[in-house]
Amino acid sequence: MTMMNPQPLHQEDEEMLVPHSDLVEGPQPLIEGPQPMEVAPADNAETVENQANDEPQASRYTWTIENFSRLNVKKLYSDVFVVGGYKWRVLIFPKGNNVDYLSMYLDVADSATLPYGWNRYAQFSLAVVNQVHNRYTMKKDTQHQFNQRESDWGFTSFMPHSELYDPNKGYLVNDTCVIEADVAVRKVIDYWSYDSKKDTGHVGLKNQGATCYMNSLLQTLYHIPYFRKAVYHMPTTENDDPTGSIPLALQSLFYKLQYNDTSVATKELTKSFGWDTHDSFMQHDVQELNRVLCEKLEDKMKGTVVEGTIQKLFEGHHMNYIECINVDFKSTRKESFYDLQLDVKGCKDVYASFDKYVEVERLEGDNKYHAEEHGLQDAKKGVLFIDFPPVLQLQLKRFEYDFMRDTMVKINDRYEFPLELDLDRDNGKYLSPEADRSIQNLYMLHSVLVHSGGVHGGHYHAFMRPTLSDQWYKFDDERVTKEDVKKALEEQYGGEEELPQTNPGYNNTPFKFTKYSNAYMLVYVRASDKDKIICDVDEKDIAEHLRIRLKKEQEEKEDKRRYKAQAHLFTIVKVARDEDLKEQIGKDIYFDLVDHDKVRNFRIQKQLPFNLFKEEVAKEFGIPVQVQRFWIWAKRQNHTYRPNRPLTPQEEAQTVGALREVSSKAHNAELKLLLEIEDGLGLHLVPPPEKHKDDILLFFKFYDPEKEELRYVGRLFVKSYSKPIDILTKLNELAALAPDVEIELFEEIKYEPSVMCERLDKRASFRFSQIEDGDIICFQKRPISEGQENIRFPEVPMFLEYVKNRQVVHFRALERPKEDDFSLDLAKNHTYDDVVERVAKHLGLDDRSKIRLTSHNCYSQQPKPNPIKYRSVDHLLDMLVHYNQISDTLYYEVLDIPLPELQCLKTLKVAFHHATKDEALILNIRLPKQSTVGDVLNEIKTKVELSHPSAELRLLEVFYHKIYKIFPISEKIENINDQYWTLRAEEIPEEEKNLGANDRLIHVYHITKESAQNQVQVTNFGEPFFLVIHEGETLENVKVRIQKRLQVPDDEFSKWKFAFLSLGRPEYLEDSDIVSSRFQRRDIYGAWEQYLGLEHSDTSPKRTYAASQSRHTLEKPVKIYN
Repeated sequence: MTMMNPQPLHQEDEEMLVPHSDLVEGPQPLIEGPQPMEVAPADNAETVENQANDEPQASRYTWTIENFSRLNVKKLYSDVFVVGGYKWRVLIFPKGNNVDYLSMYLDVADSATLPYGWNRYAQFSLAVVNQVHNRYTMKKDTQHQFNQRESDWGFTSFMPHSELYDPNKGYLVNDTCVIEADVAVRKVIDYWSYDSKKDTGHVGLKNQGATCYMNSLLQTLYHIPYFRKAVYHMPTTENDDPTGSIPLALQSLFYKLQYNDTSVATKELTKSFGWDTHDSFMQHDVQELNRVLCEKLEDKMKGTVVEGTIQKLFEGHHMNYIECINVDFKSTRKESFYDLQLDVKGCKDVYASFDKYVEVERLEGDNKYHAEEHGLQDAKKGVLFIDFPPVLQLQLKRFEYDFMRDTMVKINDRYEFPLELDLDRDNGKYLSPEADRSIQNLYMLHSVLVHSGGVHGGHYHAFMRPTLSDQWYKFDDERVTKEDVKKALEEQYGGEEELPQTNPGYNNTPFKFTKYSNAYMLVYVRASDKDKIICDVDEKDIAEHLRIRLKKEQEEKEDKRRYKAQAHLFTIVKVARDEDLKEQIGKDIYFDLVDHDKVRNFRIQKQLPFNLFKEEVAKEFGIPVQVQRFWIWAKRQNHTYRPNRPLTPQEEAQTVGALREVSSKAHNAELKLLLEIEDGLGLHLVPPPEKHKDDILLFFKFYDPEKEELRYVGRLFVKSYSKPIDILTKLNELAALAPDVEIELFEEIKYEPSVMCERLDKRASFRFSQIEDGDIICFQKRPISEGQENIRFPEVPMFLEYVKNRQVVHFRALERPKEDDFSLDLAKNHTYDDVVERVAKHLGLDDRSKIRLTSHNCYSQQPKPNPIKYRSVDHLLDMLVHYNQISDTLYYEVLDIPLPELQCLKTLKVAFHHATKDEALILNIRLPKQSTVGDVLNEIKTKVELSHPSAELRLLEVFYHKIYKIFPISEKIENINDQYWTLRAEEIPEEEKNLGANDRLIHVYHITKESAQNQVQVTNFGEPFFLVIHEGETLENVKVRIQKRLQVPDDEFSKWKFAFLSLGRPEYLEDSDIVSSRFQRRDIYGAWEQYLGLEHSDTSPKRTYAASQSRHTLEKPVKIYN
C-alpha cells in the first residue's frame, strides 16, 4: 500500500486527515507533499482489499454533549461502544487541536491493553448533526488501518468554530451538540501462513517500494498467453545480462511467474529499464507505464520472429471525420490506437462512454469549418471505429483537472462495466462505413486493474480470470487470492457503498461510504480470438539457455533454502589468529583486536565434540591439535570485545553446541574463539605454557606519530604483580626498536561512545593498574619537544580520537552538483566554524563567513533544497546526517557578502526579457525580506536597459513554458518561490495598457505534437507570451502580428500551424477562424490551460541559463532507458 498525503480523499482542499497526536500542544504530524513510500506486505498497514474477507459489521453511535460551549477541557472522549467485536470511542477537541476548527477522531478505546502487533481495519464517518435542517448535517468519511502507531484517526479541521458556534446554523441547540459515528469493521485475514501457489496455482510479484502499479500491469500482460509466448520467442543469448536486457529480464520474470512456488522479485527487470532505487520509490501511472513498455517492446521486437506482436494484439483504428452539412465535402483521417481513454464523469457505464466517444459535434456559428473551396460551412465532426484489436485496453479517466478548485481530483463516481462487451450493438453504431462487418466485436472481460486511494497516491492491484473461466483471482503484489465475480465487477464500480446495521441496539438506518477503490483500466479479449490469445505456453516455448539459467537459479535458491532449514542443526565457529590481528589492525580496524566477520569461519554440527572440531582446525591451518589453545571472547560492559579466558579441558570435552551456549545465550549466536599458538626454537610449534592464576594475556599495538600508523606487534603473558617497566626491552624488540629507546605506554580502554585511552604508569604493577586478560596496551616512542611542529597527533590518544571521528568529506560546487570538486579530511565533531574555516582555507578565501554549505540528500543524490543556515548546526556530523544515513558529501557556494548578512535578505533569480532583444538577462535581485514585487521591479530598472525611460515592468511566474501568474505589485517577496518556477520580468507592451472593452489578453505558447499509439502528446517549449486579440479578428490577422513580434522568416513561418488548446487537446484553426470566439469571456482558474498554440519544430538553441535549477526531484514521467 502506498502511503501518501493522509487526506480524506474526496475533499483534498478541506483539511488534512491525520492521526491525533498525544502531544496535543505541539504541531500535528502532517506529511507535506506526496511521499512515495510503500509499506512492505508484512506491515499491518494494508488496503481495504487486502483485508476484506467477510461482509463488514457496521453500526451507528450517537453522542449527545450538553453544555457544549462551556466545556473547559482540551479533549473529550465519548463512552465506549462496540462494533465488529472491537471497542471504539470518539475523541473531540472542542476548542480545536491547535486549529480554529472542531477536531474529531475515531479512537481504539482499549489500544493500551491490546497485544503487540494488533491491527484492525474500519471504514467510518463522523458527523455533527444539524438539529434544525438535517440535510445540512456536517459529515465526513474515510477509512483507516488502526494499529499501535496510529490508534486514532480522523479530521483535525472537521468544521470551523465560526459555523459550529453560530446560533443561527443549527449545530448547537440549547447548547447541545449531537455527534454521530458510523463505523464499519472488516475482519483481517492472516496472510502469514497463506500460500498463493497452493491455493490458486499462481504467484505474486514483490513490491520494491512503490511498484504496485507496475506489478498489476505485468501480471495482466503475463496472463495474456499470446503476449507471454511472444516474449519467450524474443531472441536472447546465454551471454546476455538480465539487468541490461529488457527481453531477457522479462523472459526471466515470466518464467518464474510460471514455474516458481513463491512470489517473484522485479529488481532485475527494473534494472534492465535503467531504473535506480529512487525510481522504484516513485509511484507512476499504470497507463503511462503500459504505453512506454509496449513502445519499448515493439521496438525490441523489430527484425525478430515476433515483430508486429504488439500491433497484432493491441492495435485498432478509428476514423476522424468532418462532414459538411450543406455541401458535398468530407474530410477523414485514419489513426491507430493501442488503448482507448474513456470518460467516467457523466457516464454510467462503458457503453455510455463509447456513445460519448462517437458523439457528433456540430461546427456552426463562430465555429464553422473552413472547407477548402467551399469556405466556411456548417459541419459535423466525430470519430468512428474502423476496427478493434483482439485485446482491447480501456483506460478509464478517473483523474481530471477541476478548474474551480484548481487541482487534480479523482472521480469516484459509480461506473459499470459488463462481463461481455458488445461493440456491434445498435446496428454497429460505433463502426465506420469501411469497417469489416463480418468480424464480430463481442468481447469478454479478462482483467480489471484497480486504483485504491486518492489523487495524490494510493495502491494498485488487479482482478483477472486468466483463462476467461468463471473463476476470478485477485493479484495484489505478493498475494494471489480466489475471488468471486462480485468482487471483481460490482465492488470495483465505485460510487457509494451502503452498509446495513448489524447491531440491533442502535439506530438501524443504513449508512453510506464513498468507495475509493475502483476500476481504472479494463482489458477485454475478443471472443472470436479467445483460442488464439488464451493459448498454451509451455517449456518448449522457452529458449534452452534460459531454462538452464533459471533452473540453476532455482537450484541455488533451493540450496539456500535447505541451508536455512538446517541452520538449527549447525553453528558457526569463528576462529581468530595472530595473523588476523596483524592483517587488520591499522588497516581495516583501529580499535579492539579483530573484525570477526573477516576471519576464517567453520559451519559445524552442534553435536560434534569440540575435540573433533580441533582436528578440523588442524587440517585447515596445519596446526597440530596438541599445540592448539582456544580462548573465548567476551563482551565487556564498556562495549569492547576481548579474549576472556582459555577453554578448560572439561569444556573441550563438550560438544560445539554446548560451548556456544556457554559463550552466548542468544539463539542465533556464533561461537567466537581466539586460537593461541606458541612458537618454539627454530620456529617449531610447541604447546602453550600452562596459564597460572597470576598470568595475564596482554595484546600490544605500536604507534608511529610521524607516519600516523598504528600496528599490532604481538601478545605477551605478564605476571599481575610485575610492572610495565619490566617488559620495556621486550616491547622494543616487538616493535623492532633499539633496546634503549624510551617508550610511553597507554591502555586502550574503550571507544564507544567516546575514546578512552589513558597513560599507563610504568612503575605501578599491572594489578594496581587493574590490567586483566585481553587488555590492549598501545605504546610509542617518547615524544621529544624539538621538531614536533609538523606532527598532527603526537600521542596515541590524540590519534585514536582522530580515527574515531575522522570523516572524509567530498565537496561539490553547488552549480556543479554531479562533480566532486575536492575532498577534505575532517572530523565528525568539528564545529560549523571549523568546517567553513577549512573550506575557505582550501579555496584561498580570507573571509570564512562567505562560505555557504548545503547538505546532501542520500535518496535523490542531489543537494537538499535549503542551504545550511549560519551556525545552525553544532557539528559536521549534523550536516551529514540524512534520516538514518550518513552522507560524505557537502555542497559549497562562495557568496559575495557574508552569510549572516545574506540571511536577512531575500534573493530572487529573475530572467529579464527586453522588449526587442532576443536573449534574456539573468539577474540576482537581493532585497530585504519585507520588500514587495514593486521594489523588485524598481531594482530591475536600475540594472537593465529599457526600450524607453517610462517603460513599465511586470513579474511573471513561468513553469514548463507556461505563464501561471502575474504577480501583484504589492505582493511581499518573502514567500515567492524561485526554486521550482522561473521568475520572468518584462516590459508591458503599450497595446496591453489600452485594452478595448471587447479585447482579450490570451496566452500564446510554442508547442510540438507527438503521436504515440492513440495518445497525442503536446509538449510546450520556448518562451510563452501574452497577446492582445480584438473582437472579430481572424487568425490571418493575428498571424501577421505574431510573425512580426517573433521575427520569423516567411518560409519558416509558412510551416507553422495554429491551434486552440484546452487542457492539452488541440483544435486546429483556419485563417478565417475568429480567434476570440475560442476563448472564454471570463477569468477562470487555470487560464494557462487555454491558449493559442504555435506548432512548429523546436529548432531554437537551448539557452545557456536556467532561471531556476530546481534542486528537488519532481515526479518524473515514466522512462525506460535501455
